Amino acid sequence: MTLDRRGLLATGLLLALGGCAASRGITLVAGPTGETAELEALEAITATRDGLVLRVTSSGCTRKEDFTFYLDHAALPPTVAFARKRVDGCHEAAEAVELRFSYEELGVVGRGRLAVLNPVTPRR
Repeated sequence: MTLDRRGLLATGLLLALGGCAASRGITLVAGPTGETAELEALEAITATRDGLVLRVTSSGCTRKEDFTFYLDHAALPPTVAFARKRVDGCHEAAEAVELRFSYEELGVVGRGRLAVLNPVTPRR
């Protein structure tokens, strides 16, 4: 398919407008498929205006301080992976807790795309 000047201009305009619309906040994209057995499975992840909200399984003792993250700025889009530093040693019934990480503490600006490498497996 060949584009004339009008088609090329329209395509460029649509791409520019799409870029403006996407740059108003973080857009989460699926990370690359592959082996993620080492990464903490998340029940859910949400991008808010201020940061990411992770929903993780807890036996009653999980705190934000029990998690660490690694951000790879070199990847396109940048990627982030979350991991537990400590095992939840409590013996309560499993429930979900929400952990909040601001974009500032993650080291990303609040614009563009961000790939989260952790598997997301909602609890049934």
